[in-house]
Amino acid sequence: MRSGASTLIASLPSRSKLWSAPTFKIGRLVMAPLKSANDDPSLVARCQQSDREAQRQFYELHHRQIFRLTVRMVGRQDADDVTQQVFLTALRKIGTFSGRSRLSTWLYRVAVNECLQHLRRRRRHHAASLEDDTIDTAAPSSSRSEDTELLEGALARLDADLRTTFLLREVEQLSYREIAAATQISEGTVASRLNRARRLLCQHLRALGWSPIDEDKVDGLNAHQHMPSRIG
Repeated sequence: MRSGASTLIASLPSRSKLWSAPTFKIGRLVMAPLKSANDDPSLVARCQQSDREAQRQFYELHHRQIFRLTVRMVGRQDADDVTQQVFLTALRKIGTFSGRSRLSTWLYRVAVNECLQHLRRRRRHHAASLEDDTIDTAAPSSSRSEDTELLEGALARLDADLRTTFLLREVEQLSYREIAAATQISEGTVASRLNRARRLLCQHLRALGWSPIDEDKVDGLNAHQHMPSRIG
């Protein structure tokens, strides 16, 4: 028998309809930043009391950024299921949220854990490459440019930990402190992972055939001179 939260989430529209082509910049490559909802203490309190309307509002406020994170972490094929599991877990554990961090940071922690667990299970069961698992290059969309596909292909080649750090910083626009809290690592580790992710992403883009007009811009990416700290 489904729990109240499970029934509620299952009744809501498919998250796959909410995915849109990314637009943040790496040289001339673009992916769109995401906007997160503001914290609402009264909403959290009502969710902690299992108020179904509050649970629905919680989902509606946060599902877009969570789905778009999961789609880049685990791929569009599995993103619906993982997103649903994120919210089931979050609503089950929301009583543990103390308010010492932002609700969005706490929710990202739940999402990151669910994504990484899913990737570990998938590797064990399918023994497939990360790139093949996370990006469906066989089914391009007319709304996605060639540059965007290159960028997502390069992201897929990053290790899950590096990709998580990069997405939380460059797409979700979290601070180093918030990323550290969401991933349960130190801020120094956040910085080192972000630097490595940017460097490897540039290398993977080149390997996939990305050729910027000005080669110095690619070198600048390695030195983070042209990689924006905020995307958009």
